[in-house]
Amino acid sequence: MANIQIRKFRDDDAEAVKEIFTLGMSEHVPSSFMHLLKQPLTQMVLMCMFCALMTSSKSFLLPILAVTLSLAGARQFVVYMFNRYIETSLRKDLNDISETYLKQKDSCFWVAESDGRVVGTVACLPAENAPECLELKRMSVCRSHRGMGIAKALCRTVGDFTRDRGYAAVVLYTSVVQTDAQKLYEHMGYEKIREFVVPEVPAKIMNFTLFEYRLDLHRDGKRGLKLT
Repeated sequence: MANIQIRKFRDDDAEAVKEIFTLGMSEHVPSSFMHLLKQPLTQMVLMCMFCALMTSSKSFLLPILAVTLSLAGARQFVVYMFNRYIETSLRKDLNDISETYLKQKDSCFWVAESDGRVVGTVACLPAENAPECLELKRMSVCRSHRGMGIAKALCRTVGDFTRDRGYAAVVLYTSVVQTDAQKLYEHMGYEKIREFVVPEVPAKIMNFTLFEYRLDLHRDGKRGLKLT
């Protein structure tokens, strides 16, 4: 992993971190749209619309146009949901990273730097629903620097930080459409322990599932983060 440095966040990294997060989340719009199209409810609605308009209009043109417009609207709905999540995250914990992470107990935020440029991020803080765990958050690596082991190095950084502070495990949440992230975490030794649908109504319509992963840390080295 040549010319890559993992270091703590500095205030002058703020804009680069926000850009990496925004671009990383936006990449999931196409896969989330496809996920929505695969849902039985979506397919049933589109089919019923097509058949009803086909029967009433006696023409292919109107139903095809209606389905096309519905698909365009569905994609805009997915874009809206992601934009709202991005805006909320930027307004909350990413608006003042020093205050949210660096000044809080057992919390930290790191960046991966390559040739003076921030190309990756990760953070952790005490997990709300698991007092014995720290939660890994804000993992993202620039597309141009993927496949170089940066994400693994960031994962190990969080694992080492968690172990050094005496916590039993690291937990994290990722979504059904983030398949590359799931593979990474499983490769690093994380185990999927729970899956659930986000409680918001739009997420329920999309059947947008979240997965909870956990990595148990042991000081004897028998289990924990994989090194390769």
